[in-house]
Amino acid sequence: MDRANDSQWLPALGLAFLTYNSAAAVYRSVDDPWAVSFVVVAYVDLLLLFWCLRKFERSTESNRGGLKAAVWFLATLLTGMFAHKVAAIMPWPVAAIVYCMAAATAGGGFWAFFIYREPVDLSNDAKPSSNYRVPVDLSADAKPSSN
Repeated sequence: MDRANDSQWLPALGLAFLTYNSAAAVYRSVDDPWAVSFVVVAYVDLLLLFWCLRKFERSTESNRGGLKAAVWFLATLLTGMFAHKVAAIMPWPVAAIVYCMAAATAGGGFWAFFIYREPVDLSNDAKPSSNYRVPVDLSADAKPSSN
C-alpha cells in the first residue's frame, strides 16, 4: 500500500467543504448583493491562493518571485476583507485594533516574504551549536567498557 497517496483525498474533501459552504452562503444571501459578492470574492481568492501555493511548492527557487508576490497579495486581500467584515460589527476602538492587526499581519508577511534573509555563516571555523550532537557508533566493536 502506498502511504503517499493515502491522504490525497483530504484536499479534495476540504475543497468540497469550502465549495458547499460558499454555495450555501450565496443561497442564503441571494437578496443581499454585497454579501454575495463578498462570498464569491473570498471563494475565488481562496482558490487562487491554494493554486498559487501549490505552484510555489513545486517551483524552483528562481521562479518563486512572482508567486511570492501573488501569495502575499491574495493573503493580504483576504485578511483585509475579513478585517473589514469584523470591524463593521465592532465599536470603533475595537475596529481600530482589528484594522491595526490586519495591517500588522500584512506588513509581517511582506517582511517575511520579501525583506528578511537568513543569515549566512561565512567563517571557515564555524563550530556546531551546543544543541548539535555527534552520532555515537555503538556497533559491536565500539561498545563502551563497563569499568
